[in-house]
Amino acid sequence: MRDTSQIKEHMDVISSDKKTVGKVDHLEGSDKIKLTKQSSPDGDHHHFIPVAWVDHVDQHVHLSKTGEEVTGHWQHEGRK
Repeated sequence: MRDTSQIKEHMDVISSDKKTVGKVDHLEGSDKIKLTKQSSPDGDHHHFIPVAWVDHVDQHVHLSKTGEEVTGHWQHEGRK
């Protein structure tokens, strides 16, 4: 289990290839990060990424997946 205490609202979420894939809305339970609708490619849906993808947290949430892997495998609102 990763320490999620450093993950805060509106932090940028950065893929391993240095692409911003979204902004944190909030933690959904203890195992998912919900991204803001505004940071979604379509601007209409929340997306969820597993906390397990987090590599480390500083002023941003850094993931161990590339941008393509993230957007190809994140969960969409309503399909959790």
